[in-house]
Amino acid sequence: MHIQLRKVTLPDFGKPTTEPTLTAPLYEQRLARLRVAMRAQELDFLVIYADREHNANLTWACGYDPRFEEALLLVDHHHTPALLVGNEGWGYAELCPAPIRRILYQPLSLLGQDRSKSPALDHILTTEGVQKGQKVGIAGWKYFSEGEFSAPEHCFETPSYLVDALRHLVGTEQVFNANALFMNPADGLRILNEAAQLAVFEFAACITSNGLKNVFQNLKPGMTEYEAAALMGANGYPHGAHTMLSNGHRAAYGLPSPSMNTLKMGEPFTMCMCLWGALNSRAGWLVHDATELPEGVQDYLEKLAIPYFRAVTKWYEHIGIGVTGGELYDIIHGEIGDPFFGVQLNPGHYIHLDEWVHSPVYKGSKVALQSGMAIQVDVIPATGTAYHTSNIEDGIALADEATRRELAEQFPETWVRIQARRAFMRDVIGIELKPEVLPFSNIPAYLPPYVLRPEQVLVVDRG
Repeated sequence: MHIQLRKVTLPDFGKPTTEPTLTAPLYEQRLARLRVAMRAQELDFLVIYADREHNANLTWACGYDPRFEEALLLVDHHHTPALLVGNEGWGYAELCPAPIRRILYQPLSLLGQDRSKSPALDHILTTEGVQKGQKVGIAGWKYFSEGEFSAPEHCFETPSYLVDALRHLVGTEQVFNANALFMNPADGLRILNEAAQLAVFEFAACITSNGLKNVFQNLKPGMTEYEAAALMGANGYPHGAHTMLSNGHRAAYGLPSPSMNTLKMGEPFTMCMCLWGALNSRAGWLVHDATELPEGVQDYLEKLAIPYFRAVTKWYEHIGIGVTGGELYDIIHGEIGDPFFGVQLNPGHYIHLDEWVHSPVYKGSKVALQSGMAIQVDVIPATGTAYHTSNIEDGIALADEATRRELAEQFPETWVRIQARRAFMRDVIGIELKPEVLPFSNIPAYLPPYVLRPEQVLVVDRG
């Protein structure tokens, strides 16, 4: 496979004119699926915890996302779920799209606010039906393995007051970590997405990818990192992670937020924008061509960027329904497994409202990919050398024929953009996707290694 640098015109894949939404009937279907999963684990009761950063499981279940406070959702097998909120969440919860019952639990409120009008948590839980001997699950945002703890099913990342209250009511050994219901990599409830949810994620990806595209087209040395990041054009859509953009020595770390640092020619550069369900990231050098690279790394294209792009191309062309995570792992490490590249994190993972739900991509993984999965093309060399890195992180989804038909019929704007991206990747970049692979990014597989010349990108030359 021959990879070369070529001048490419990036099409305008468009901005959405309508916003996909999740309806009350969809949340009712989710509740039914959740109860089936609870029965399979013999859970009598489920308590879902959320805060401003760790909201994804609760938001999936009912559509409510905490802003300043925490929240709890109580789910049994017979009643409408009860949503516990604090003072400021009480009114906001009226916007919840799912059928819920509101309960005011003021200790969820911020410090200094009134706490005199709500009963104790034990009283609320017993009133809702929690009792001795029941098997109760708690879901927050993480579960554990036997390699980490001797009894991982009884280990919790959620607040002590919640765990303690439930253990007091039902018995210490009757409270279980239930996050795997939502997040296990094979068939977690948030791993297999409905067509409507995929359309929502594609909507967000238009914002993030257009944001990075605008940076590429308008970036200039002498700008501060803040000025460069402002080009992303954040519009208020909820963030899934902090915006990242850095130039110079901090770029090697990838994660820093922008600063007043001035962008300088000849230095490494990285940027990332993440909203609920969508993340796009790029990395390279703030130069026009190899002659402006620092001495000793002027072979950056041949030594790092081209092998990296070849590996990602093979990843793209292999992924599909039925492919195992282990196969994707082997592809990447077969191409850039040399210690120089420093690929340490999983080369691909699931994305949802949280940027990283889980990953099926690890050595020896037998997890077979399925329709409905939203996946990040996330392969990041961490060379730890003067060569810096390269990055072409975008989101895709896998969709069987029925899901593709549903997307085309119910979300025609979304479908037109997806088809245009597939054609661009095939006809211009040279990457042939399987029919079930749906690219969500408006900069699909678009990698300019020299950031100041964004029209020069890596492509596959099959001639």
